[in-house]
Amino acid sequence: MENTSQTTTFKLVAYFELNYLRYLYFAIVFMIYATIIIINAIIIGIVCTDKSLHEPMYMFLINLLINDVVGGTSLCPSILVYLLSDSSEISRENCLVQMFWLYIYGSCEFIILAVIGYDRHLSICYPLYYNSIMHPRRVSNLIVFSWIFPLSIVSISVTLASQVQLCGNTIEKIYCDNYSLNRIACSDMTHIITFDTLLAFIISVPQIFMLLYSYAKIIKICVSASKESQKRALSTCTPHLITLLNYFIGVIFQIIQSRFNMTQVPIVIHSIFSVYFLIIPPLLNPLIYGLKMKQIKLRIIKLLMKK
Repeated sequence: MENTSQTTTFKLVAYFELNYLRYLYFAIVFMIYATIIIINAIIIGIVCTDKSLHEPMYMFLINLLINDVVGGTSLCPSILVYLLSDSSEISRENCLVQMFWLYIYGSCEFIILAVIGYDRHLSICYPLYYNSIMHPRRVSNLIVFSWIFPLSIVSISVTLASQVQLCGNTIEKIYCDNYSLNRIACSDMTHIITFDTLLAFIISVPQIFMLLYSYAKIIKICVSASKESQKRALSTCTPHLITLLNYFIGVIFQIIQSRFNMTQVPIVIHSIFSVYFLIIPPLLNPLIYGLKMKQIKLRIIKLLMKK
């Protein structure tokens, strides 16, 4: 058995199965990553430079898109390097750093989406009091919470993972995660798994309740509202609902490829399940908000007209 001190590198064996398709995958991932950076930067730039968009909703949107860039950057560059390299080894330190940023991305994404849902609830249900409730200080506090809270939770989780004694060095994925390390652990993992489950509960359950409460109130208001008000509410909430659906699809794919035996599944499908959560939301979120939110769409059209 290998000791913790002996297991200093891990083999990401999924890359060995790509063979001659490596260069095709490199081209695809490169184009996706470049698109993520460009379209997120465009929307962030539009919101930051246009003072008429300096409203709570758009401030939360900027943080969502910044987090999407973090998510894409935490994975895509390393994939590109490994696709062009003959080696698929990653050091334990880099593995933990990768885990840290991947989990920061996933946790922040969910919390920011919950905050956006809360913001939409206030704007639709309490339009006359919205500005007094969602004042700049509260907006700042919500944004700070969206980053600091996941940062503290994920730091604890990754610290625990760094102390695990390992008996192997093979990770059957294209990146590191807690579940993969748990599978090659020597020591009893019960207390760490229990604690990680508790942390996941703390991250997810309050946000789920916030989302359910917010949309329950929105639906209640819409039922008794005029058709025009219902259309406005639907237009306001549609980008958020699509983004939420995309996020949960990614979570489901993540659970499937982590918790179930995927040895009989083609490597292409397995890889899609692995990276969907970390690539597709950062790719689609700016497009969803850019196309669905009238103010941003008008700014993009004006920008293109000038060009």
